[in-house]
Amino acid sequence: MNVELGSRTGLEYVVRPPTLSATTRPPLLCFLHGFDEGPPTAMDSGVMRHGPLAAGASRLAGNFVVVAPQLPVRGDYWHRHVTAMRDVVDEACKRFDADRDRAYLTGFSYGGNGVFDLAVLPGVPWAALWPVDPTRAPREPLTPPVWLSVGEVTRAGLPRFIRSMQLVPWARKSAPPRVYVDEGDDHVGVAARAYADDRIYEWLLRWTSRTA
Repeated sequence: MNVELGSRTGLEYVVRPPTLSATTRPPLLCFLHGFDEGPPTAMDSGVMRHGPLAAGASRLAGNFVVVAPQLPVRGDYWHRHVTAMRDVVDEACKRFDADRDRAYLTGFSYGGNGVFDLAVLPGVPWAALWPVDPTRAPREPLTPPVWLSVGEVTRAGLPRFIRSMQLVPWARKSAPPRVYVDEGDDHVGVAARAYADDRIYEWLLRWTSRTA
């Protein structure tokens, strides 16, 4: 896999340019890892264990510049790195001429919590959000479209997630801006299924920051 390492922003990260040919500027997908993927797990293997860089991810992830930073300490701490996260996204966009109107944020487990915390990241108008089995509902109202992938952790408090984000179940004949999918997976299983699911990447690309 053609990935590169970066560390000039205050957070180390892995970045992969698009692997599918395109005639327009590529979109960007930023992935936030969960607890077990933080240190002392090696950075490259940690951020590629789950998510759009994982071996079983959908080939449609190849449409995106994928950037995956690693926290310096394990925990629910993405909110502590607002400036560094903005710099990671800025650097990846400049390096690969990514379309800033099509920047998307996803994360698994504690990384899903990070999606909520960084949804209003200054300087990054996310076009859509994709939390995967987060451990808690968002603390603040969210503006961009949301796709929530539900696993056993989120399922335990699903009504709270649905109320806080005004979610509706996914229906194949429509693509609402606030949707959730629960296919009965456990915590790790939902990450494997979600990041291999073509329809979610297709849903993301329906949105831009101009329409979110």
